[in-house]
Amino acid sequence: MNTSVRLEPITPDNVEAALALSVHPHQERNVAPVVKSLAEAYAFGPQAWPRLIFDGDRPVGFVMAFLDVPWNEQQDRVDRRSGIWRLNIAAGSQGKGYGRFAVEAVRGELRRRGEQRLFVTWEPGEDGPGEFYRRLGFRTTGESSGGQTVGVLDV
Repeated sequence: MNTSVRLEPITPDNVEAALALSVHPHQERNVAPVVKSLAEAYAFGPQAWPRLIFDGDRPVGFVMAFLDVPWNEQQDRVDRRSGIWRLNIAAGSQGKGYGRFAVEAVRGELRRRGEQRLFVTWEPGEDGPGEFYRRLGFRTTGESSGGQTVGVLDV
């Protein structure tokens, strides 16, 4: 992969490029569109970490992490987690390592913040992203969230 691949915050200068990203039509049931992610990022404020993935000057994907969000309550304490909330790689840019780059970039950001684990959820099924995440080392936790499989990777 080209060394010019990087993450950039969403700004007024690149928001239209982010909104224009779309996955393959058969993948649309597996991931929300970027417009929904940006609305959620606005609503969740500092708990959301949205980034556009660039290769040179070309936007190739979008990733959004969630940071230190309450997951569930367990015996008088709240389990707080961080991880990948959304990952959209543009249809024409898939299979080129951009998804792996995005996961590793989020992993690095979480490591920088002192996190120990990176969580992700995905739609189950043959055409879902589960195999992609498993190839990167994620293991399922046995939990589900909103009908999605929960995976975890050590940071």
